[in-house]
Amino acid sequence: MIMEDLMSRRPPSSHWLRVRLLLLASLSLLIGVAGWTQIPEEIPVPMTVFTFEQNDEAEWNVVNDGVMGGRSEGFVTVEDGTLRFTGTLVTRGGGFTSVRARRVIDLSGQVGLELRVRGSGRQFEIEVGDGLRSFGRSVSRRAPFVASEEWSLVRVPFNMLRSTIFGQAVNAPPIDLARIESMGLYIADGQDGPFRLEVDFIRAYGVEDHRRAARQALGELDPPEGR
Repeated sequence: MIMEDLMSRRPPSSHWLRVRLLLLASLSLLIGVAGWTQIPEEIPVPMTVFTFEQNDEAEWNVVNDGVMGGRSEGFVTVEDGTLRFTGTLVTRGGGFTSVRARRVIDLSGQVGLELRVRGSGRQFEIEVGDGLRSFGRSVSRRAPFVASEEWSLVRVPFNMLRSTIFGQAVNAPPIDLARIESMGLYIADGQDGPFRLEVDFIRAYGVEDHRRAARQALGELDPPEGR
């Protein structure tokens, strides 16, 4: 005689209801002990990409628009835990300057990049390279952010990266986060004159960080303290 038959023949009572609930709880415990529960997928841990704590963390190289006949100039230094990208943009000719570094890292499962920055209030871009080539040329993956005069955190979701070749949009598959090879910082905002960008760190963030930031924006959580 099975348990359901026994239960159906007993008169309903609060005592018997408690017994039934206890039996169900015991059965659930046995299932868990037997290993029948479904283990959730692992949530990616936020990853630091650059801290700028040491000068030899990465070799940053300047690439100016002189390759296109332009006259913009960029300079980069890494000291006191901060990357400083400064120079002058000249829109006539090329109209851009950039700094780039090789960084091989697997960012699978991450949502985007978070940077702590300050600058001259101008728009910059971050570039993430996965080695993709099209028609024999490297495909650039870039997205904009603004560096205000005060230190602030900016987030760039990977799904906002735009694929281009020499500034022209191209159709390309989504970035391969498992094959990241390099990162760079650009300025090409169409404004002549001096610029300044300071970067305290660059790190990748995951889904849980994204949700936490959304709750902070809604006032449900206190903002994180700066480094």
